[in-house]
Amino acid sequence: MHGAAHWLAFNALNGGNAVVIPSNSSTLDAADVWSTVETEKVNIALIVGDAFGRPLLDELDRTDYDLSSLFLLVSGGAALGAPVKDQFLAKLPHMAVMDGLGSSETGTQARQTVAAGQPATTGTFTPEPGMYIVDENVTTILEGPGTPLGWLAQGGRVPLGYLGDADKTARTFPVIDGIRLAVPGDRARIDDDGLLELHGRDSVTINSGGEKIFAEEVERALAHHPSVYDVVVAGRPSERWGSEVVAVVQLRPGFDASIADLLDECGKHVARYKLPKDIVFVDNVMRSPAGKADYRWARQVAELRTDPGT
Repeated sequence: MHGAAHWLAFNALNGGNAVVIPSNSSTLDAADVWSTVETEKVNIALIVGDAFGRPLLDELDRTDYDLSSLFLLVSGGAALGAPVKDQFLAKLPHMAVMDGLGSSETGTQARQTVAAGQPATTGTFTPEPGMYIVDENVTTILEGPGTPLGWLAQGGRVPLGYLGDADKTARTFPVIDGIRLAVPGDRARIDDDGLLELHGRDSVTINSGGEKIFAEEVERALAHHPSVYDVVVAGRPSERWGSEVVAVVQLRPGFDASIADLLDECGKHVARYKLPKDIVFVDNVMRSPAGKADYRWARQVAELRTDPGT
């Protein structure tokens, strides 16, 4: 179902360690997860971004567990926002949180590890060996720090290709300067401090008014508001902009926020031209069982809105 779980499981098994699976392996059951950690004295737990992180935090508000064995919480496969990292470290200060970045085609490319008292960020990572940034045309490897925006790539042990799909293999696994790379489709750059700055997956980029806006970047910005429980951002056809940014937001139970409140918070983290032109409130944000955002559903919800701004 999800590559992130397999990476950690294979690493554990090859190191002679045990792999512990909660009783409910079909859906996220936060109480079952924490009970399993407590009973089995789990050391490392893997989750998939905010969609798993927030329900797990909610359960810690409801029930006390002995989680003293847990020294590392790992997230992979979806973004884990800085506010969620901070909340985990406030509740479980004895552990660290590691946010991993990678894909099935690349393995782990970068990571951010924070402990209690350290500043957490969203979308910035320390590069792992073999990680590269290549230019817009996928012909040149860009040298950092301070690279322009390009494509995230990985060298070293990468797959030979996609079975039966020569065209996709050629696009995803180019050879540049004699180095065979995997380029799965993420946009990124190396900042002036040598950190990887992830902008988002190109396939969910919104072209609005001649500007490329990354859905994940706007999602991360909105997630800073304390009333936001979950959010997915999509594009909607617009006569004026070509396509406009729309946020589909699920608020926390018992919390309230207006569109103006959310736009004000979002504007603290991204440029104003990236702000949503509309925000649609829903009871539940739809995601896959593995926590992946359902962008097709989000676009449908955005396009069904007949009276923007209400």
